[in-house]
Amino acid sequence: MKILVTGSAGHLGEALVRTLQQTEHDVIGLDILPSAFTSRVGSIVDRNFVRQCMQGVNVVLHAATLHKPHVLTHSFQDFIDTNISGTSNLLEEAVQAGVECFIFTSTTSTFGDAMKPLPGGPATWITEEVTPIPKNIYGVTKIAAENLCKLFHQRYKLPCLILRTSRFFLEADDQENTRIQYQDLNAKANEFLYRRVDLADIVDAHLLAMTKAKELGFGRYIISATTPFSSEDLTRLQKNAHEVVSGIFPDFAEIYAQQNWAMFANLDRVYVNEQARRDLSWQPKYDFRHVLDSIKAGTDFFSPLARQVGSKVYHDRAFEKGPYPAEQGK
Repeated sequence: MKILVTGSAGHLGEALVRTLQQTEHDVIGLDILPSAFTSRVGSIVDRNFVRQCMQGVNVVLHAATLHKPHVLTHSFQDFIDTNISGTSNLLEEAVQAGVECFIFTSTTSTFGDAMKPLPGGPATWITEEVTPIPKNIYGVTKIAAENLCKLFHQRYKLPCLILRTSRFFLEADDQENTRIQYQDLNAKANEFLYRRVDLADIVDAHLLAMTKAKELGFGRYIISATTPFSSEDLTRLQKNAHEVVSGIFPDFAEIYAQQNWAMFANLDRVYVNEQARRDLSWQPKYDFRHVLDSIKAGTDFFSPLARQVGSKVYHDRAFEKGPYPAEQGK
């Protein structure tokens, strides 16, 4: 098959191209920036360029986007042009080219304020049934792009699956307080309990989505590491996360103490990947148990693929308070 990967200079796009290049598939990497994994340099906002890239394509893996770190450095129109108009261009040309399926990479950021617990209430149990309440232009435009995918499925029967990924970047945390209070690996290890996923598992989800799209037609899926929690843990997670985690993982406290690490005081939400595991036959390998076992073995808990891709530069300049122009929150 001929597979078009958009955003091939980014984290996920590069990971997808790296992986697909090791298969029998013909892969085209598209990005506005040149890179070792980009074969076509140009913008998805340019309809003619998109049309040229779409010739003979069987599958589109659409990962190109303006991200949350761009919210305070790019205009609303920039987000609309890239995340909405660009997606529309890809969908239009995919239909014209007879593409077999379209996989759209979205984000758990779309849930926005729906993830915020009530004062004194339990952590929020986030499934696909939760109605998103976007809180910035990033979330608004990603939801709009998701809805375009749904429209194209309804109108043209184009199989479209939407994968809402949680955190997977290796960059420093986007919250200054977290960067100050926790070692970087400590914070990321904590997140595997409720809002992080390894890049290799995301790639697996996309490749499985390609094979399932015709059968499923349309669907939205949360792509996050499998949480060890149940909905019955939510109240206690908001009060004392360390206690809850210790009850599930008896070796957790000792392992963390040896690293001089600490659990977050509370966890405000839990992403649930059950639907993706069921419908896509997805079996993510990197979870909190893997993190603990890796620490005990003295090995890296991130996948080799995540380390190969590494960190990316979101901006072409430095900022007063570190890698981000302002606190981004998720």
